[in-house]
Parts: sequence; structure tokens; C-alpha cells
Amino acid sequence: MKKKITNWGNYPIQEADDRLFSFDTELKDTISEFSQFIPRGNGRCYGDASLSEKTITTTNFNKVLSFDKEQGLFECQSGITLDQVLQIIVPAGWFLPVTPGTKFITLGGAIASDVHGKNHHVDGCFSRHIKEMDIYLADCSQITCSPTINADIFEATCGGMGLTGLVSRVLFSLKKIETSYITQKQIKATNLDEVLELFQQYSHFTYSVAWIDCLKKGNNFGRSILMLGEHATLQELSEKQMLNPLALPSQKQIKLPFYLPSFILNKFTVRIFNQLFYAKNFKKVIDNVVSYEPFFYPLDKVLDWNKGYSRKGFVQYQFVIPMHAKKGLVDILNKIGENGIGSFLAVLKVFGKQDSLIGFPMEGYTLALDIPIRDNLFTFLDELDALVVKNEGRLYMSKDARMKATVLKEGYPRLDEFKQILKKYDPNSKFHSLLSDRLLLTSE
Repeated sequence: MKKKITNWGNYPIQEADDRLFSFDTELKDTISEFSQFIPRGNGRCYGDASLSEKTITTTNFNKVLSFDKEQGLFECQSGITLDQVLQIIVPAGWFLPVTPGTKFITLGGAIASDVHGKNHHVDGCFSRHIKEMDIYLADCSQITCSPTINADIFEATCGGMGLTGLVSRVLFSLKKIETSYITQKQIKATNLDEVLELFQQYSHFTYSVAWIDCLKKGNNFGRSILMLGEHATLQELSEKQMLNPLALPSQKQIKLPFYLPSFILNKFTVRIFNQLFYAKNFKKVIDNVVSYEPFFYPLDKVLDWNKGYSRKGFVQYQFVIPMHAKKGLVDILNKIGENGIGSFLAVLKVFGKQDSLIGFPMEGYTLALDIPIRDNLFTFLDELDALVVKNEGRLYMSKDARMKATVLKEGYPRLDEFKQILKKYDPNSKFHSLLSDRLLLTSE
């Protein structure tokens, strides 16, 4: 039975024949039945990467296969969510090697998007920590791959938006921790120059991210709050925290019960939010020890927070430009401010070096903005795209819902190599999505 599905941005909406499965036999039958489809996880990517007329959802395929607590190796099916993994590994003294800003994505989705986190400059993307994985191909055969075995399809799958096949099994390494807490340092920066200098000064920290005010002008242009973190040691905990140093965070959540009206989201309300958010840190530097939940997943406490962007939905616009293109970052922020495109969630990070086939990160500055859908938005974003391309940057496919194929080609120098691997393993483009057709990855 067909139903309407969408991803986290609530744009676009697609009517699809969406199938669930729990066992390999069911999966093989569905792959054989469908002439074209895209694998789908928990729908937490923002745009149209996991949307198609036919989809196969993996969330019931979520079993743990093994957990080596001595070596920190975790093996599981691809439909398990990061939240489910954390529930198992944290009490045993381990943590995810890389995590994005939500724990509600599936492991298969983490691989398809080759997710990065606040520690990319230290630990790279999630793919760096995968030992091996199994993938179902278009002909229902299964292939095992790793950085050294069938390396071409391994590379193309990490960041390949589900277009090489359906990941079924994953073996990856974990990060050893003494506690489930984070020692956090927050530093207020009065402008963009200061926060970029702070990123450099504190580059030895494992985790770093900054909230940035994209609308402030003058001497406070780009004012920010830099947030730094390390996994806390036992010696850094309070007496209360020491009672259970590997405690899981509270599972209490609140739910946004309805879509907010679109008129609430405007430049004026964003300016008020930015003023309050910046002012909440009443001191220049704040040091404290917090649970990992508010540090890594501050929005996960609010279920359905995407409803705050109204029924029209929103897009997340994320780009990266090289370190030497600092002026380009200034130009882009100026353009955003002049147009009044404010974002309640504007996140600035610094990426480390990476040379991957189709992955998003490169050494440089990355900015992510949540922008409500409105008239002429896509025309404006086309103008931002031109600035990103001019500054040798690129956009993140996992967040994208509207960029043109020419922009993708400019930003990903190994795109043709990626397409060749897709043709090798899936010559008839059985795996395809709205995104892959729009970007001419599967429709040429």
C-alpha cells in the first residue's frame, strides 16, 4: 500500500510503496520484486536522498550480532539506530567513534551519509572506523567489503547515498571511555575573526563546534559561542556523578504536538532568539561537566522539533569551503545577513584533512543552516551555491533538497569515478532516489 513519506525537513513529500523487512529472505524477495528503489533508514536525512516511488525501510533489521567488550568492536545489522547502540555500549565503557547531531539515525544511514561530528579534525568521518560491511547488490547477491577488500564499492558506499546497494551488516570500532560525561568549555566570541582564532587555539580539543549569529552586523559580525569537549575522566566527576560514572542520560523527552504557523519564523524572531542565546552565557568562559546527551544531541530531547518550521517544511543548507577561502566565508555570511535568511540553528565547524571518493568533508570551514521554505528561497540558495563553487567548496548531499547537478559536479572532483562504480555494480540503476535522479547520478 502506498503512503506519503518525507524526511526530516518535511520537504519534499513523496508517495511511495514502502516495505519493511526483518529477515534476509524477505529482503531478497523485495529486491527481486522491485525494478527500482532506494534503501531507507529512519528518515533523518533532511532532503530527498532516501525518497523514491519504492523504498525498502531497514528499521526492523536491527539486531546486534556481536560486541567485543575487550577490543571495542561492535557488529550489527544496518537498521539499528545510534541510540540503540549507545544503550548497549556506554554502560560497558565505550562510545561511538563519530556521531552527528542526532542519535536517531540508523547505522546504514550513517554510512550512506558518511556522517561527521564535532571531532572530524581528530577522528575523521564514520567510515574511517568501519572494519568491514556486507552489502546486498541489485542482483540480490551479497558482497563483503572493507578498506582493503572490494575497496571500490566500500569507498562508493561511504557517502554514496544508498546508491551502491543495501548495507546489511557492519563491523566497526568504538572509542574507549571512563565515564558517560563530557568536560565542556564554552567561550563567547565577539565576532567571526575571534571564533576562527579560537578554533585554531583549541584545535587540540577532541570535540569543537560553534553556534554563530548570521544576522549580526558591524563589529559583532559573526559573533559566536564556541563549545569544546572531552570525555570526562573519573577524577573530573562530582561525588553525585561518581555514584554511576557510566550512567545513561535521562530518557525523558517532550514532544512538539503540532506544526507551528509559518509567520512565527521570520527575521525578527530569529534576531530575538540570537540575542537571548548569546546572552545566556553571562560569562566569557564557562567550564562544566555534563552528560553526553546535551553536548552531542541537544535537540533530541524535543521529539518532532522539525514541526517548528511549519507544514511548509525547511531545508538544511550545509557547505564546506577550504581554509584559504576565509574571505568566501565572510562573503557568504554577508549575503545571508543582507537577505535576512536567519537560522535558529546555525552551526560552524572546522574539518580536518580528508581525501575520499564521494564524502562531503574537506579541510576547511563548514556552516549548516536550517532555513524555512519560503517564496524565492531556492533562487537565493542558487546564488549561495555560486559563491560556494567560486570558493572551491561543495554542498552536503545528505542535507540537500534542491541543488543542481552542475553544482555537484563542480564540488566533487571524483564524481565521474563514483558514477563508474555505480555502473559496475548496478548497471541498470536499480538503486535510485529523487536526489540521484535530480543530480544525474542515475538518470543519465
